[in-house]
Amino acid sequence: MSMSDPLGDMLTRIRNALGRRKTSVSTPASKLRARVLEVLKSEGYIRGYTQVDYDNGKSELDIELKYADGGSPVIREIARVSRPGRRVYVSVKSIPNVSNGLGISILSTPKGVMADHDAREHNVGGEILCQIF
Repeated sequence: MSMSDPLGDMLTRIRNALGRRKTSVSTPASKLRARVLEVLKSEGYIRGYTQVDYDNGKSELDIELKYADGGSPVIREIARVSRPGRRVYVSVKSIPNVSNGLGISILSTPKGVMADHDAREHNVGGEILCQIF
């Protein structure tokens, strides 16, 4: 698999790990990935993440996945919206609601990477990176 879409790759790793009931999953580190994870953490979709730096100059993000009391994953669905081949931009007025407000969109805005409700609060639109519910 080529790495033309590093964020999509991370989302797929999370999806696969949840399917296998793993407690954690790692992905190569990048600023964008870390910012998306920060939103997932503050919105309560993951337990947290840590950056692990290796001697060879590479670093990885270790993501701690979160499960409900019954053992079902907190993230039911995680979908890439904007892709390298097809970017999806929205104005603040047209930020979609994800499953009637039960889920969130993560946007990359001029004021940083944030959840849809924060973008509305800051009155900024941007690129919809992914949606989670």
